[in-house]
Amino acid sequence: MTTPREGPPPRRAARTPVSATPLPGPRGLLEFQHLGRVLLHAGLVGAAAGLAGSLFFAALELGERYILEGLTGYRPLRAHGEAVLPVLHRAELRPWLICLVPALGALIGGLLTARFAPEARGGGADALIDAFHQRGGVVRRRVPLVKALASFFTLASGGSGGREGPTMQIGGGIGSLLARALRVGPRERRILLIAGAAAGMSAMFRTPLGAALLVVEVLHRDDFESDALVPSILASVVSYSVFIYFFGESTLFTHAPRYPFIPSHLPLYALFAVLLSVVAVGYLTVIHGTERVFQRIKLPVWAKPALGGLALGLLVAPILILLGGRAGQPGQGFGLLGAGYGAAQVAITGAGWLPSGWDGVELLLLLLGMKIIATSLTVGSGGSAGDFGPSLVIGALAGGAFGRAAEILIQDPRIDPGAFALVGMGTLYGGVAHVPIAALVMVCELAGSYDLLVPLMLCEGIAFVALRHRSLYRAQVPTRRDSPAHRDDFIYDVLRGILVRDVVVTSRPFVAFDARTKAASVITRIAGCEWQDTFPVLDETGKVIGTIDADILRTAAMSPEITEVAIAHDMMETPAAVADTEDLHRALQTLLQHEVRELVVLDADGKIVGFLDEADVARAYHDATAGIRREP
Repeated sequence: MTTPREGPPPRRAARTPVSATPLPGPRGLLEFQHLGRVLLHAGLVGAAAGLAGSLFFAALELGERYILEGLTGYRPLRAHGEAVLPVLHRAELRPWLICLVPALGALIGGLLTARFAPEARGGGADALIDAFHQRGGVVRRRVPLVKALASFFTLASGGSGGREGPTMQIGGGIGSLLARALRVGPRERRILLIAGAAAGMSAMFRTPLGAALLVVEVLHRDDFESDALVPSILASVVSYSVFIYFFGESTLFTHAPRYPFIPSHLPLYALFAVLLSVVAVGYLTVIHGTERVFQRIKLPVWAKPALGGLALGLLVAPILILLGGRAGQPGQGFGLLGAGYGAAQVAITGAGWLPSGWDGVELLLLLLGMKIIATSLTVGSGGSAGDFGPSLVIGALAGGAFGRAAEILIQDPRIDPGAFALVGMGTLYGGVAHVPIAALVMVCELAGSYDLLVPLMLCEGIAFVALRHRSLYRAQVPTRRDSPAHRDDFIYDVLRGILVRDVVVTSRPFVAFDARTKAASVITRIAGCEWQDTFPVLDETGKVIGTIDADILRTAAMSPEITEVAIAHDMMETPAAVADTEDLHRALQTLLQHEVRELVVLDADGKIVGFLDEADVARAYHDATAGIRREP
């Protein structure tokens, strides 16, 4: 026996009749039309984001040439496919300007973000993830432009950060803007947000498949956004095509012609993955610790990136003076300013100035530590620069150092330090961002080769487990079930898997009426019932022809004359009933449609099986999801 209810909830004046409910259309056709529309929109987003990414890339190249190289004499290391514009005449090295220029650029970026779009601070990926989960895929119209300008000044002046994070936010903002212009719903708006982010990443990094996989993986710690995968792939392909139309096709890194698979080296890769996970923990500790330090500093928000830029310049200038002569090029930057892909290139293929033996290992480790600090000063202070590129560089430097150390210790000529550098790139970022599949594919696309697929799979798996509870992005949620974007979807998904007959109450005696029962008798019997809210009205064969709700007591109290002339047939409404073969999703829809708290459950012959209460639906949902919620 259930506990008697205190009273009925408030009701609307009129109910929607069953006949007014629209019949479902041809589901397959409608879904195909919807998918086609989403893909068309994704193609538009890809074209727009590809054009924006190409312009942003060219602007940064020119800005770095004129501001950083032409003004300070800094000589950035560059990856094989990174330089697409001609080299300008470089000035003599001016260390005092290297101390000041990153601060000035970061100051301009800080003023722009603080005044116009605070969400454009930092790397951009966290803001993108938050927009997907918490904001319905909505990005303010000003964000793409503010992010582009702030990132331009921060990176062109030497900020230690990548271009890809900003272009993800810029592309995502373009996707959100087009979604609003096209007047699509929240679900498609989120998809176009993600497709735009993939397009931005693809244009900047030249990894169309890896970019599409990255944006659907990075939203969650242990899940991926499957609905956005195909639109993201299409947007990424279109964006990539736009970029190579302007700048040509090439991979970012050059490498050895072949990396043969050697099974006996797999234990080395496993050991490397464990050590790299330790490096990743240190990287996350430093960058998040730097963020907390800058949050406590009593300065205006717009001034903090400038302070980080000043500290960066003071860190880098002495290194250029001390190590530049060793490399034979005064002002040689060693990848400390900007994304630093040139340092990753050196870890892969070596360089004439890189010492052999343990000296080379020590230099790579020194650059690794300096790159972690430099990136933390830029991104941790709120500078508008990405953390994706530096993460790849840190992983490559760690891999290059490990490979050279293994080569020295084991004396195996088959060991190629470049292979460990490439594997390190994907492993570190895949572990700290929880994107193992995307990172694996991206490294293969960057290298233009799948020779390292097996060691990448091994190392990605180890790092994913080791770094499971640590993340570069705080806005990530564990799974789609934990995302506000999917809350309603998962309620319905769970209820669709439970049949009414599995939860219906069948053991209690119930009250039913003949269609000719006098109203006075109906009122008396309903008032005396302890648990029932919905009362079936039966025909001569015992089939349900209608139901009377317990709220009839209120109507009778306000209109007592009803009991004098009416019968049960006059008081009933369209049956608030559901078949025992239906699922709880359908039952919930019926409860809402009839605005009742209880349904009559019928068998295939239309006979009463029992009753389903709204509390039964809630209890079934709770029981079905309790185990999911208890997972760490």
